[in-house]
Amino acid sequence: MGAYKYMEELWRHKQSDSIRFLNRVRAWEYRQRNKMVRCNRPLRTDKAHRLGYKAKQGYVVVRCGVRRGGRKRQNHRGMVWGKPKHQGISQLKFERNLQSVAEEKVGRKFSNLRVLNSYWINQDATMKYYEVILVDPSHEAIRSDAYINWICNPVHKHRECRGLTSAGRKSRGLRKKGHRANGIKGGSYRAAWLRRNTMRLKRFR
Repeated sequence: MGAYKYMEELWRHKQSDSIRFLNRVRAWEYRQRNKMVRCNRPLRTDKAHRLGYKAKQGYVVVRCGVRRGGRKRQNHRGMVWGKPKHQGISQLKFERNLQSVAEEKVGRKFSNLRVLNSYWINQDATMKYYEVILVDPSHEAIRSDAYINWICNPVHKHRECRGLTSAGRKSRGLRKKGHRANGIKGGSYRAAWLRRNTMRLKRFR
């Protein structure tokens, strides 16, 4: 087995004593630093390369921490002044996952870069930490690389805000293929419903 295979097996057993100890120490370090920090190199090299990272100019890795938990509604003293249906305050959940939230935070901070992908690295009782891979679309090393220069097109600006990254597609329910994806044919379940419930007639009939 190669070195990356051993690293993959290490990270696969997150409950082992060694990984638990390392993550506990790293979580303490992350708490002392800013929530968003640019890294010199990825923590999980094997995972980063599987998601498209290259150790060359134009690629940036940023660690981002996101607060865990639900999304409490910001109402004064918990009073809604509306129908009972809308009176929930504390047991509300955000529609997207925390990984896509981390991507969006990083994308807003590093607005001249494009978000390629991200992966989990650590978590504790209050925070989850992700590393986000970014690409510089104006760097010559990226523009001349046929494998990645698709991201230089302006249509890929802030793709993390529009649910086009892997984490964003997961929260949209687009990870399915085959017969299980019948409800989301055409991009989303709304698009599938609209296509099946719209009457289309020829102009001259």
